Amino acid sequence: MESQDIAFIFNTFSFLINGILVMLMAAGFCMLEAGMVRTKSVATICTKNIVLYSVAGILYFLVGYNLMYSGVDGGFIGSLSLFEVADPSTESSEGGYAGASDWFFQMVFVATAASIVSGAVAERVKLWSFLAVVVVLTAIIYPIQGSWTWGAGWLSEMGFSDFAGSTIVHSVGGWCALVGCIVLGARKGKYSKDGKVNPIQASALPLATLGTFLLWFGWFGFNGGSQLALGSVADASSMARIYANTNLAAAGGVVVALILGQILYKKVDLTFVLNGALGGLVSITAEPLAPSFLAAVLIGGVGGALVVFSIPLLDKFKIDDVVGAIPVHLVCGIWGTLAVPITNDSANFSTQLIGIVSIGAFVLITSFILWYAVKAILGVRLSDNEEKDGADKSEIGLSSYPEFIQ
Repeated sequence: MESQDIAFIFNTFSFLINGILVMLMAAGFCMLEAGMVRTKSVATICTKNIVLYSVAGILYFLVGYNLMYSGVDGGFIGSLSLFEVADPSTESSEGGYAGASDWFFQMVFVATAASIVSGAVAERVKLWSFLAVVVVLTAIIYPIQGSWTWGAGWLSEMGFSDFAGSTIVHSVGGWCALVGCIVLGARKGKYSKDGKVNPIQASALPLATLGTFLLWFGWFGFNGGSQLALGSVADASSMARIYANTNLAAAGGVVVALILGQILYKKVDLTFVLNGALGGLVSITAEPLAPSFLAAVLIGGVGGALVVFSIPLLDKFKIDDVVGAIPVHLVCGIWGTLAVPITNDSANFSTQLIGIVSIGAFVLITSFILWYAVKAILGVRLSDNEEKDGADKSEIGLSSYPEFIQ
């Protein structure tokens, strides 16, 4: 067998297996969100997550992939055409991997961006209105900004570096989630008129913990697969290092969040610890290859600290983020992208900042237009009575725990 054929096989295998790991993150988001909302909204959360994954896949086939990758050529947008791949019987090894494997790997990323929004706006958003947001986010907003870097667009030409998507995936989801939370407003009872924060108890912290572990597991594919090759000794060695750094960053986030929770609140907060792990993972995603093992721990640890400080800051502004998606994905996404030049000499701070600001401004503006358009056409928020009874009853007519509704 030719060496070129062997490389083709291993590269394709990497896209497929790592893509499957990233797909598992859909289950992680679902379980995390199901555990963090109240029992009266769990079935709706499960519905949202399996549907958004499906919608993202179809739209990335119909519109998103070519909009992100076809004919960008240093510009701002790709082509508006249907994605097609070669007949498997005629595909050669000259391209380095099977075209469908690349599409599959990229598709699971866009589903991740949509999942981020789901948890933040939970318990008060209308199901069909949320899905309308997902349609535009996955078909247009995400692919256009993604083309600027991963599609060889203008930010790539400038040297902007975001290895696996701290900004391109996570901050994009975080910006859209932030706008959604602002447009929707807080859940009833979350904030008193005097400014007091009234914590709303999560329904099942074991589920939230399981979801976090699933996300952690899936992140190895998220970062490792972004090496985009497994056909050489160098690629295999790089992927191994990426896996190790990804794990260490998550661990750093956990430990820092644990310690800070004890220092600041005189007790350990499991939700801080869980989001600390995710914050560490988002932080290392922009550059998981270059850092030393110790640097990976420190980068993740900073992410864990940012989560602990950002969650109460959102409460001061009465921004009700049910699962902590904005601190984890937006704040830590920004930090991770800015941290790239610390360990990667080919990146520089000013270019990283330009990328963060330009993508952030684009997603903020388009998200505001999108959310307000959906609000005007469909309405976005459940009525007071519907919210009180729970999204499950008003939106889908099913309950996850009919014998115990809180």
